Amino acid sequence: MNLSGDELWRWLRGTRWKPPKAAKADQERRETYVFALEQAEQMFRAAATVGPAAQPLLLFYGLSQAGRAVMATAPVTGDEWRLVGHGISQDPKTFAGPLAEIAVTTSREGSRGSFVRLSKALDSPLWQDSAVPLGTLWDCLPENRLSPLNAVTDERRTPLGLDERTLSGGQHPLASVDIWDFPPWVASAGSVEALKAYMKAFPGSEGFDYLWRGSSEAKEPDFSLDLDGWGGLPMHWRVPPGSDGSFEDRRTLIRAMTRPYGRSRYLVPAVGSNAKSVHPLMTWWAVLHTLSMLARYEPAQWSKHIHVDSSQQAVPLESLLEKALSTMPILLAYTLDELSGGELTSR
Repeated sequence: MNLSGDELWRWLRGTRWKPPKAAKADQERRETYVFALEQAEQMFRAAATVGPAAQPLLLFYGLSQAGRAVMATAPVTGDEWRLVGHGISQDPKTFAGPLAEIAVTTSREGSRGSFVRLSKALDSPLWQDSAVPLGTLWDCLPENRLSPLNAVTDERRTPLGLDERTLSGGQHPLASVDIWDFPPWVASAGSVEALKAYMKAFPGSEGFDYLWRGSSEAKEPDFSLDLDGWGGLPMHWRVPPGSDGSFEDRRTLIRAMTRPYGRSRYLVPAVGSNAKSVHPLMTWWAVLHTLSMLARYEPAQWSKHIHVDSSQQAVPLESLLEKALSTMPILLAYTLDELSGGELTSR
């Protein structure tokens, strides 16, 4: 599915006459799918006509309506597909502080909140009473790799990209893929210790091996460096015992440790105390909800953050809001296909 934003919205509109079977089998679900998609598209198109002062409001509520369309297609029973309330909130006392330190919490498992039910459908963890700073969630979006909200330290973790199409065919005991977007402090150090320290943040990636240089004892990672200092590294994971190393087994192994992100897959760092990464759609949801609440309830504070002449965060915010316009329809299309078991793209 290699389509632009406008083409993707047209593609999504084209699914409305024949929704995925979970929505098609129930009249109320079908009506929700059809009109929620219409509302989402209109809000995103409206967001493209305004500036950062109002964009977070339109983008978040467009995503919220898109979430209702997604849940109408989800393989859930009873009224689990219905979304009521947000299911995510911020500590209002933190709105007056640094943008990166706004404290974000989710409702508890089992609540009817949109964030909770959609997270469950996408196998995405909550963090409930353990507040996560906005800056941490911000860093989980690949778009923000080069535009942090915080001062950059060795503690920062951002997604690692891979292309599963680089998996070789046939049978092999190792699932080998190129991994990119290691930060300069890891790639330039070129040490086993730096690599292992960084990889601890990525659930499911344990037991890795990698292309190395030098002696077999030192096994220094053989990073290839970009001009900006970020780097890539061929990495390997051994298939589980009992596997014959088939292509499907190796692809399943890679997919178990990564999250889909449109046409790509990423190793995504876990947030809080979770042992699993947050689904990218839910990370976008958390970030846009936070920005929309700040813009809506603290407009004076929001105006300071987006003032280009005085705010370090203004340009990164502008960039993210602009990228949301093209990224959201891609994520929405792939998420709908994910929940429908590939029904949409198999047509």
